[in-house]
Amino acid sequence: MNKIPSVNLADFLSDDKNKKQQFINEIGSAYENIGFVALKGHFLNDKLVDDLYTEIKKFFALPINVKEKYEIPGIGGQRGYVSFGKESAKGKKEGDLKEFWHFAQYIDTNSKYAKVYPENVTVQELTNFNKVGKQAYKMLEKTAKYVLRSLALYLSLEENYFDKYIENGNSILRPIHYPPIQSEPKGAERAAAHGDINLITLLMGAQGKGLQVQNNKGNWIDAVAEPDELMINVGDMLSRHSNNKLKSTIHRVTNPPKESWGTSRYSIPFFMHPVYDMKLDVLENCINKNSPKQFEDITAGEFLEERLRELGLKS
Repeated sequence: MNKIPSVNLADFLSDDKNKKQQFINEIGSAYENIGFVALKGHFLNDKLVDDLYTEIKKFFALPINVKEKYEIPGIGGQRGYVSFGKESAKGKKEGDLKEFWHFAQYIDTNSKYAKVYPENVTVQELTNFNKVGKQAYKMLEKTAKYVLRSLALYLSLEENYFDKYIENGNSILRPIHYPPIQSEPKGAERAAAHGDINLITLLMGAQGKGLQVQNNKGNWIDAVAEPDELMINVGDMLSRHSNNKLKSTIHRVTNPPKESWGTSRYSIPFFMHPVYDMKLDVLENCINKNSPKQFEDITAGEFLEERLRELGLKS
């Protein structure tokens, strides 16, 4: 597969059973073969997208000493600001050429997860930053819910199978700033080759070249979305849960050509995580004689902690 397939969520939400089934077949096939789709028909509107980009550009333009006020020690970068070069891909010593922010789940204080997840961080200097971030978070979470419902049906599960695991899930909205490159990077990329940790990732900002996906022949192909599309990929948690039936594909963000070093790049992935105590044990209906169980039993929280240590965000 040398091109990222495109699907429209409106087909899944349609009253037409044939359209709904066609969406399930197409997204399932794409995730079995390359692990990525471009999705139209999501719940973000143009104004919300514009407002979000406006706010995150304002934040990343703040002086570094102001941004660093919001870098919270001891939580592995799971909330607030993470400074430039702090995160590296698994197995890579060079830090990625990026800085980023984390909006996270908004939980009622009486929820058992309120004591487990770090609190969201409020930026005092920007009146609308957190408000707009929360609105975008909710619309991306809603989009992800229906994508997971389609995948549940593809895996021969109940349509609402994932609902109970993603309600109050430890999901993250990560606005990323790739600053202008000042000098020849020594082995570092804007985002080195990696797989995502979570169930699925919904990416805003894949409209220009830079994001590349490794297909099943090991070749890198460009993943470029249309203006009204989100790029959505499978993460390691869902791959593990489905016994690698649905593929978590290695991807990267390459450095631009030298003549474009002076420009910033912004992208905004939403990492859909389940609740920390979801069991990621391989689904029984994804095990057979041709596909024996490939992964040990583990919870989502245990898996996340393990990966944060591998990324250098926790010791």
